[in-house]
Amino acid sequence: MNDPQHTTHETEAYEPRSVQDVADDVVARVLARAGTALQDGGTVHSTYDGDQLDLEERTSLRRVAGLSTELEDVTEVEYRQLRLEKVVLVGVWGTGTAEDAEVSLRELAALAETAGSEVLDGVIQRRRTPDPGTYLGSGKAAELALLVASVGADTVVVDGELAPSQRRALEDIVRVKVVDRTALILDIFAQHAKSREGKAQVELAQLEYLLPRLRGWGESMSRQAGGQVGGAGAGMGSRGPGETKIELDRRRIRNRMAKLRREIAAMEPARLTKRASRRKNAIPSVAIAGYTNAGKSSLLNRLTNAGVLVENALFATLDPTVRRAETTDGRVYTLADTVGFVRALPHQLVEAFRSTLEEVADADLILHVVDASHPDPEGQIAAVRHVFADIPGAMDVPEIIVLNKADRASDEAITRLRSREVHSVVVSAHTGEGVEELQALIADQLPRPGVAVDVVVPYDRGDLVSRVHEHGDIDHEEHTAHGTALRARVDQQLAAELTAAAVRTA
Repeated sequence: MNDPQHTTHETEAYEPRSVQDVADDVVARVLARAGTALQDGGTVHSTYDGDQLDLEERTSLRRVAGLSTELEDVTEVEYRQLRLEKVVLVGVWGTGTAEDAEVSLRELAALAETAGSEVLDGVIQRRRTPDPGTYLGSGKAAELALLVASVGADTVVVDGELAPSQRRALEDIVRVKVVDRTALILDIFAQHAKSREGKAQVELAQLEYLLPRLRGWGESMSRQAGGQVGGAGAGMGSRGPGETKIELDRRRIRNRMAKLRREIAAMEPARLTKRASRRKNAIPSVAIAGYTNAGKSSLLNRLTNAGVLVENALFATLDPTVRRAETTDGRVYTLADTVGFVRALPHQLVEAFRSTLEEVADADLILHVVDASHPDPEGQIAAVRHVFADIPGAMDVPEIIVLNKADRASDEAITRLRSREVHSVVVSAHTGEGVEELQALIADQLPRPGVAVDVVVPYDRGDLVSRVHEHGDIDHEEHTAHGTALRARVDQQLAAELTAAAVRTA
C-alpha cells in the first residue's frame, strides 16, 4: 500500500509530469487506498454521549465486504448477497489551488465511505470547464476506463453534478455505473433519515433529482401506432398504450412529489405550534449549525446530556433534536441541533429541508460549529454561510463561531481562525475544554427581558414568582407581609400578568 498522506503517485499508466503538463489537462491520482478520508481511529465517545443505541443499530446493518452481488441466474435475485461497492473517484480542477481540489476529493471519499463504499483510487483532471459530452473528454474518459478495469472497480463517483447526457456517455466508455456527488449525498440522506418528516423530505429530493434523468429502453419507448403500420402489415392489436413508458413514469413521479409536498406541509402546523409555545413562554432558542462532521451532536450532548447519536461519518444525524438548557445565571433556553451542511449541498435538499432549516432563521442565536482540525476550515465556514444566504432571515441572526476539536487542531490554525472570526470561542466537545467559556458567551448573547416591573405578588400566586425566576432577570426580591416584592425585568406578557395580580398597597 502507498502512503495515504501523499497527494500524487506515479503509475505505469500515469507518468510524472511537470507543473506545465498538469496545467495542460492531465489526470493526477490523489487517493492511494481506502480509509484515508475519515479521521483515523473511528468514533470516540465521551460519557456525555450516553448509550448510543442508535449507533449500535446503524452499525448492525452495515454491508459486509467480500460478499458478491453477481448472479448466475437473474431469476434468483432474492438470494443475492450484498457487498461493498468498489469505487474510483473523479474530480475536475477548474479554479483554486491543487490543495483545494485534493481537499474536495478527499471529502468525496469520506462521503463514499459513509455511504458504504470501498474507495480504491481517485483522480483529478486539470481543465477550465468540464467537457459537455463526457465531463472529462473522450481521451481522459478512456484512460479512466483503463484505471477502473485495472483496480477492479464497479462504480465511478464524480465530484460534481452530471447532466443526464454526460452520465450516459461516461458510462458507455468506462462500462461501469457512474454516479455524481449529488446522487451520493442523497443516498446517504436516504440511509440516515429516521423520522417520518425526514424520510418524506429525502424522498422528495430524490424524486426531484431523478425526474430529468429517467431513461427509456426498447419497447418502453413505443407509442400508439395508428392505422396500418409499416410494410409488414402490422395493424390491429399492434397499437401501443398511447403514452411511452417514460412519460407514464414521469407522471407517476410528479404525482408522488405532489403528495409528498402535501404531507410535508401537513406536518408543519405541529412544528409551528411548538415554536409558538416557546415564544409564548418567552423561551430563547439557540440553533447549532455547521459543516457535517464538525461535532455538532457531540457539542449538544456536552451541553445538555442529550445522548444524540455521534459517529465519525458525514451526515450521521439528519433529524433535528431540540433540548432544554440553562444559562449559568439560571435562564432557560432551547438548544436545537440541525442538519449538517457540505460544499455544493444539492439544491434539492435545501428545498426539501427548508422547513427544518427554518429553525436556524427562527433562532435567537446561532452556534456555528467549525472543525478547527480540518485542512480547510475557512472553506467550511464559507460553505455554511452560503447555505445561510438561501434561508430567509438566517443571515440576520447573531452568530458565534465555535472552533471545535481544539484537542486535535494546531495552534497556528486556531490563531488564524480567531484573527479572521472575532466573535469566536475555542472548545473541544470531547474533552470539555472551553465549554464553560462558551456557556458564558451564550448567556451574554441571549436576549434579555425588556419590561421592568416593581410589584408585590400575593403568596397564592407563587406560579408567577416561579416564572419570573425561570424567564426573567431579578434585581431585588423580598418577602413582605402582603406578598413577595419583586423588582425585575420580564417579557411583556408576564409583565401584564404580574401587574394584574399585584397587591395594591398604600
